Amino acid sequence: MSILKPSKRWIEPIPETSGQVQQAVWGRVQAGVSLRSLLCIGEAMKNLLWMLTTLIFLITPCTGSIQDLDSASWAVEVSNRYRIIPNVTYLIADGYKSKLDIMVPRIVEKPVPTLIYIHGGGWVSGTKEGSVLRTLPYLEMGWAVVNIEYRLARTALAPAAVEDCRCALSWVIQNSEKFGFDPNRIVLTGGSAGGHLSLMTGMLPVSAGLDRRCPVRKRDVHSQAALQEAEMRVAAIINWYGITDVADLLIGNNAKTYAVAWMGSMPDRFKIAKRVSPLTWVREDLPPVLTIHGDADLIVPYDQAIRLHRALDKVGVPNELYTVKSGEHGGFSLDEIQRAFAAIREFLARHVGLNRGHP
Repeated sequence: MSILKPSKRWIEPIPETSGQVQQAVWGRVQAGVSLRSLLCIGEAMKNLLWMLTTLIFLITPCTGSIQDLDSASWAVEVSNRYRIIPNVTYLIADGYKSKLDIMVPRIVEKPVPTLIYIHGGGWVSGTKEGSVLRTLPYLEMGWAVVNIEYRLARTALAPAAVEDCRCALSWVIQNSEKFGFDPNRIVLTGGSAGGHLSLMTGMLPVSAGLDRRCPVRKRDVHSQAALQEAEMRVAAIINWYGITDVADLLIGNNAKTYAVAWMGSMPDRFKIAKRVSPLTWVREDLPPVLTIHGDADLIVPYDQAIRLHRALDKVGVPNELYTVKSGEHGGFSLDEIQRAFAAIREFLARHVGLNRGHP
């Protein structure tokens, strides 16, 4: 199957009531997606498997026979092909356990491309569970997916969220052999605050000093210092309308309550805001960056996407700015989303070395 190929499955109507959703999902379960194991596992796994089954429903046509070869076989393939490891703790900081969910092929003959998905919510809200459907295109093309959570402002102010995401990347690299992740083909993505955190996670050098709370990485080196100084590199970053200049959102015409809440009343908040702004870390030798942003966005100014694009161009970093005309802060039409995913497909083919078939 081709990378992120838009299809009719993306544009089918969704039932309006939860009862209709449950009835339709269970109909497809009876058609070949068994959930009998739900009786033997904990609540966390139940919730994740339910979401994955719902996900299968959402991409299955709501009209026509359940036995339709394309949709039914794909649903069975996903249910049989993937295993889910939920709520793995990758960091404990400030008494908070930051966790991630893993969706990985059961049988891995060779390391697979791996997506790290970071949810949005202005650093003050959001959950990894609420974003699981956004990982569907990568599951469809056979990738492993790591869906992460991080400390929100109510638990810890900036730069805690950045620290967590860096530690999640470190965890994925450390555990790449165990789960079949390809450490040379790790892609970061997320929307809004998740876009910002994807940029920061992929752009920061170790010298920024925001990795110091991460568990020590296990490498074949001879000293603690060398261990801590090993750079973490990713293959690409896909930034959906993410913040690139945090300080710009703290005061003036562009001030946003979510950014103010993330900084709190810290006396050095403008210094910290600069430290956690992707524009601060633009330099040569960064991974390719694709930014998708609506030019009518009132939540994260479109100008921030333009400024990042120009700054990356100036230092020669491969990057693209895909503009959604009259697009606001997400909520794009289905046609716009399909076009954006087509741009992602082309971007990955050019810069990550992925073929149009299976990884």
